[in-house]
Amino acid sequence: MSSINQSTHATQHQFNKISSTTDSYDFFNLLTSPELLDKTESLLPEHRERLFPPTETLSMFLAQVMSQDGSCQSIVNDSVIKRLFGGLTACSTATGGYCKARARLPLNMLSTLTRYTAHLMAQQTPKHWQHRGRPVRLIDGTTASMPDTQANQSVYPQPASQKQGLGFPLCRIVGITCLVNGVLLDAAIGPCKGKGSSEQDLLRQILTTFEAGDIVLGDAYFGSYFFLAWLIE
Repeated sequence: MSSINQSTHATQHQFNKISSTTDSYDFFNLLTSPELLDKTESLLPEHRERLFPPTETLSMFLAQVMSQDGSCQSIVNDSVIKRLFGGLTACSTATGGYCKARARLPLNMLSTLTRYTAHLMAQQTPKHWQHRGRPVRLIDGTTASMPDTQANQSVYPQPASQKQGLGFPLCRIVGITCLVNGVLLDAAIGPCKGKGSSEQDLLRQILTTFEAGDIVLGDAYFGSYFFLAWLIE
C-alpha cells in the first residue's frame, strides 16, 4: 500500500509541476503539432492576423485557466514579456483586446478540440491499464450556476424554489469520462427543468461516444430499461 501511495504522490507532484510551468507557447505548440494542426485549422473562423489571432488566443486562454493567478492581466503581461524576449515589438498590456478576441472564439472550436484530444488520449491508453483489456466509461451528471443575465435566464431558468430575481440560472451537465486517464470524452448541457432536461435525456445526446466493447459505469439513475436495451443492441 505504501508503494501505491508513493506512486500516486509522485504522479500528483509531476502533474502539479507541469501545470504550474505550462505557458501559452506550450499550448500553441500543441495546437500546431502534426496531431492537431489540421483539426485546429479546419475550425478556425475567418479572421485578420491581428495581435491576438484565434490560435494564439486559445493558447493564452488555456494557459490562463491553468495558471495560479488566472487573471486576464497576468496572461497578457506574460504574452508581452515573451514578445520582447522573442525580439518582437512591444505592445500594450491592456487586456481589452485579448478579452474581445477570447469572446470571439467559436464555441464549436473549443468543444470539438476537447472531444478530439480526448479521443486521441483514449486511443493511446495502454491495454494493461484497462479492465481486462476493455475501456471503462463513467457517466455522471451535475448542475452549475451561471451568470444572472437575461440571455441565460431565457435558456436556463432558475429553479422554482428560488424567488424571481433572487437566484441564478442553473444548467444541468451530463458527461462521459474515461476511467483510466480521466479525460472528458463528451458532455451535454441543458436546462434543469422542462421537457428534455433530465440526465437521461442529456445522455441520449451523446450516446455515440460509446463503442462496442466498452464497459459503462454509472449510478442507479442511469439503469433504465431503454438505456440498457440500447447498450445491448
